[in-house]
Amino acid sequence: MLIGVPRESAAGETRVAVTPETTKKLKAQGHRIVVERGAGQAAACLDAAYEAAGAELGDRAAALGAEMVLKVQRPNAEELGLMKAGTVLVGQLNPFDREGLQAMASAGLTAFALEAAPRTTRAQSMDVLSSQANIAGYKAVMLAATHYPKLFPMLMTAAGTIKAARVVILGVGVAGLQAIATAKRLGAVIEASDVRPAVKEQVESLGAKFIEVPYETDEEREAAQGVGGYAKPMPPSWLSRQAVEVAKRVAQADVVISTALIPGRPAPTLISEDMVKSMKPGSVIVDLAAGRGPGGVGGNCPLTQTGQIAQVHGVTIIGLDNLPATVAADSSALYARNVLDFLKLVIDKEARFTLPADDDIVTACLVARDGAVTRA
Repeated sequence: MLIGVPRESAAGETRVAVTPETTKKLKAQGHRIVVERGAGQAAACLDAAYEAAGAELGDRAAALGAEMVLKVQRPNAEELGLMKAGTVLVGQLNPFDREGLQAMASAGLTAFALEAAPRTTRAQSMDVLSSQANIAGYKAVMLAATHYPKLFPMLMTAAGTIKAARVVILGVGVAGLQAIATAKRLGAVIEASDVRPAVKEQVESLGAKFIEVPYETDEEREAAQGVGGYAKPMPPSWLSRQAVEVAKRVAQADVVISTALIPGRPAPTLISEDMVKSMKPGSVIVDLAAGRGPGGVGGNCPLTQTGQIAQVHGVTIIGLDNLPATVAADSSALYARNVLDFLKLVIDKEARFTLPADDDIVTACLVARDGAVTRA
């Protein structure tokens, strides 16, 4: 197949969907790869490296005019206009955006949204949400350490003792667990909260303390189990008790990192304005749900300003909404391997596109085909 790799057009997007490493593997499988000039520059993947791996360099039209197009983010209107009907598109396409899916369907694309892959053992190697969340969790802690006006570890010096930073992690998925591990390596004292009781053991194994909120009803226990590895919305009764417990910890915290997201729904509000006011001057909040709060405003904290680092009530609130793009080389390397593993499911031994009807991963990721949106 002719595979195109365009330069990402979204503001602030520095990642690339194919690296020289995966280019070499695609080339060995019999594909022809056209990479837009400069597509990987921001991710430390230079044009010369792509050429050495067997790719051809071309312009935007050449990359988007290929039989298969591999992207990080969904195409905009201009990019859709350069793609031919029948093109196979693979990327992070936001499967919950009905309008965006319809635009791809109307363009005649066969589109696969990798975020929709089921969270099963077989799909782990192509789980783009996990690979990118891992990096976001690490980067969140590094940003917090940079903007926090004190040190993270406890230090005993001749001039006195510096206390260890107190870090609270809200939401213990992939990003939260990586944040715990990174903050621990920096010497912080860590507490973590999540609606799912099953993560308590993981939290404690990383050296953090789990903030427990008892479940009082069967409804609360059932919601806490989640579905497919994701959290479900919790009943108001439990959320009110959690808010009380979290508020106590937030008031004592030096750093709060919130990672709570629910697929297809606005991010839950975990840090209210009153909680922010209760925090010590110089404290830091890193909101990984920035831009995904109710109405697309805020995040896990309503005071979060998407894409900004702001001072509010003496607290630094970091609302950068694409942390993986700030570590573009490693983010691209992991993402490109996820893409490569997914392609094994839709390309046969003769290097031709195929659409297996009985593959649960392919079926879950397929969002548009034959002019129609296929996702319910």
